[in-house]
Amino acid sequence: MKTIIRISTIALSLISLTGWAQTIAVAPIKTYGVFVTEKATTTMARLELVNLETYQVMDRFDMMEVDEPDDYDSCYGKNCLITLGKELEVDYVLSGNIDGLGHKIVINFKMLDVANGTIIKTHSGEFENQEDELQRMIGLVLAEMHGRETDVELKKRLTFNNDVITTTRINQVRNAGPRIGVGYAYGALNEFMMRSEEQGGYGMYPVVSLMGYQFEAQYVGTEEFSALFECLVNFAGLEQGKFMPSVALMNGFRFAKQGWEIAAGPSFGPYRYYNGFFDANGTFGEPGKFWSDRDFNYSGHSDSELKEAGYEMKKIAHKDGYWGINTRWVVAAGRTFQSGALKVPVNVFYTSMRGGGMLGLNVGFNITRSSKRVN
Repeated sequence: MKTIIRISTIALSLISLTGWAQTIAVAPIKTYGVFVTEKATTTMARLELVNLETYQVMDRFDMMEVDEPDDYDSCYGKNCLITLGKELEVDYVLSGNIDGLGHKIVINFKMLDVANGTIIKTHSGEFENQEDELQRMIGLVLAEMHGRETDVELKKRLTFNNDVITTTRINQVRNAGPRIGVGYAYGALNEFMMRSEEQGGYGMYPVVSLMGYQFEAQYVGTEEFSALFECLVNFAGLEQGKFMPSVALMNGFRFAKQGWEIAAGPSFGPYRYYNGFFDANGTFGEPGKFWSDRDFNYSGHSDSELKEAGYEMKKIAHKDGYWGINTRWVVAAGRTFQSGALKVPVNVFYTSMRGGGMLGLNVGFNITRSSKRVN
């Protein structure tokens, strides 16, 4: 009989040394800025403590057998946690908070010794904002808190990248969306738009509406700055019955906190032209008449007559001419205004082409999509 008692005593001593005789309770884990509830995060922490195989972890049913403090749902401070631990008659209490801060999730845990009334362990971790991996994040913090080895690849995949140059997801402001605006044509473009249709022009006002859509992709992002590739598909002159399409490919730079941005790049659009001249002096007929090279040659006139009159053939926009591609250089600058989930980018722009171009104002809108709740 004495032998059996000795064996039992030794077994209990071994259990105590390995920590299995030590009990621990998980107090509410405070959450902020994430969709996962406090009850869910508390359950996750309890499960990960069980996986450590270090303590006897009280489950929620054991905790329900004792009276909770009146302020249990807000029991995060040291004194309240010690009182809770004494009520539950456990050796330790685990508490902490999980905060969603922009593109990252921060987890802070503290562990209190109930008998001594002291905090004996604290640990924290910063992770990418991937709520579906929240339990693994909790497991990593608790393992490191207890000096356990962790999965290096898992930690690398989940840890927040806090370098100066970060991933394309950091601090990204998405301004892709519809654009509307107004533009004023000057120079050669102004002349072509106001020229009568009989002379090959559009016979329209040089002030036109603009309607289009902007696509964008961020390729560099920091806490203060991001660089983007922007593609703007635009249609001008629709209100005057004209169809003037263009595509602008721009490199953009955006300053996140202030909302300012600038972009520049080439723009391409179809246009029609003839090689010809305007007979300003009426040498070959009606003054101001446009002569294309084809019409001039068919009329029986020669190149020597053209030179004698002081004219030369050059490319001139004409609504019935040959098809070609017109290139321009676009520079735009502006600021994004925000109200709740609504973003309103406002930009002024300048397009330059041979002999003319356009000045204008462009306004868009974008709705920020909310994050999806984790089931």
